Parts: sequence; structure tokens; C-alpha cells
Amino acid sequence: MYHAVGHRPARAAHGLSVSPEAFGEQMDLLAGRGFTPLTTAELADAWRSSGALPHRPVLITFDDGYEGVHRHALPVLAKHGFAATLFVSTGWLRGPYDDGGALDTMLDWDQVRDLAAAGTEIGGHTHTHPQMDQLSCEQVWFETLRCRQIITDELNAEPVSFAYPYGYSTRSVRRTVREAGFSQALAVGNALAGRGQGPYALERVTVRRSTGIEEFERLVEGRAITRNFARDRALTKGYTLVRRARSAGRKVTRSRV
Repeated sequence: MYHAVGHRPARAAHGLSVSPEAFGEQMDLLAGRGFTPLTTAELADAWRSSGALPHRPVLITFDDGYEGVHRHALPVLAKHGFAATLFVSTGWLRGPYDDGGALDTMLDWDQVRDLAAAGTEIGGHTHTHPQMDQLSCEQVWFETLRCRQIITDELNAEPVSFAYPYGYSTRSVRRTVREAGFSQALAVGNALAGRGQGPYALERVTVRRSTGIEEFERLVEGRAITRNFARDRALTKGYTLVRRARSAGRKVTRSRV
């Protein structure tokens, strides 16, 4: 799971960014180790149909829609003939639907179309990038359907894959994403994806600015993932309790209004 790719990303995007040089080195490693990137839709289709996966399958995903994905990542992907999936927050992209709030320079729709034409799958990532598990049912529907409709209008193709902002979801959120027409969705989890997770809660591994090539190699080979993300998991467990309490509090407040 990637976010921004750039030399000097904005401070808010820096920690979850990678430099163009690091991205190139990481893709060289995947190619050298014989990995075969595929799109999120291709993975899900293979699992649903019990079809064969390619040799050493791997997903390369980008969240949000930062401009550096077109400027820096696309040439590297093209060099290797790698497939990837880009999940866009439609209200963050430059153009007629921009609602503000983006953390850095984002893609415009011509660049998104360039990526799609090059074979990158374009998926949904809500409209304004909220924490979906903290929204009302009406807000979740708006964020999901607005995003899906804009992508469909701009690309003349309906998106089939979705990624939850921040990785947060609930059973209700996942049901809404399914009913809105998405066939699969990705969380974070910092673990390898597996069929047992279900099509609407597939996990991914975070690649950060601090991820060196040795660590990246261990991650893609499935080694020491639990140890690498032990702190993240501990923080997530604690924050989950806080988030559930906040959500429950909002439901009580709404019921009294």
C-alpha cells in the first residue's frame, strides 16, 4: 500500500510517502524476485472463480490520488509492465469536483485517464476521505455513491474495487460498499491478503518513507511482518476501543434528538 511518491512531499503526506528512487528500487526487487503484479479486480476474480493465480502474485496499490503516482510511479510501472490499482478520493482530485482538504498536490482527471489507459485499475476511496466507521448511514451512502458516480462519469467505466480511508470499516460500512456496486474492498491490517479475510476486508502492508529496501524485501517475502508492525497493531487495538465508544456516543445522541 503506497500513498504519495515524490522528492519533497508536503509535511502531512511525508510519513506515508516514498521517494521516486525508493519506489524504483522496490519495483526492481519485485521484478528480480519474479513477482507478478495484478490488479485488485484480477485477484478477486481469480479467488471467486477458483482460477489460477500468476507466479508469485502481488498487489501494488496507491491510495488517495497523489500527483506523483502519475509523474514518478507510472514510468516505473510501465518499464516493468506492472499492473497496479489506484484508489482515488474524488473530492481531493484537481478539477470540477475538488472539495478541498487534500494533503498535497493531487492528480487531475486527465492524469487519472492516462493511468487507466496504461492498465492501472481505478478504484474508489470515498469522496472526501472521511473515517467511514464514524459516519451516519446516510453519510456513508453519500461518500460511497458520490465517489462511484464521479469515477464512472469521468472514465466511462464503473469501478469495482474500493479501499477504506485509514483502513477503517464496520459491518454496516462493508455492506454499504457492497450494495453500492463494489465487488471487493481493501483495508490495511498490515498483513498479507488471504481468501479467508473475505472480499470486503482484504488486508495490505504499508510502505512508508522509512521502509528501507531490506525491510521491503522481508515484507514482500512475508517474513517478520508481525514484528515489523507490532507497534501499529498495538495502537490500532487501543484506538479501536476509542472509536467504538465515540461511535456509540454519537448514536445515542442522535437517538435523543
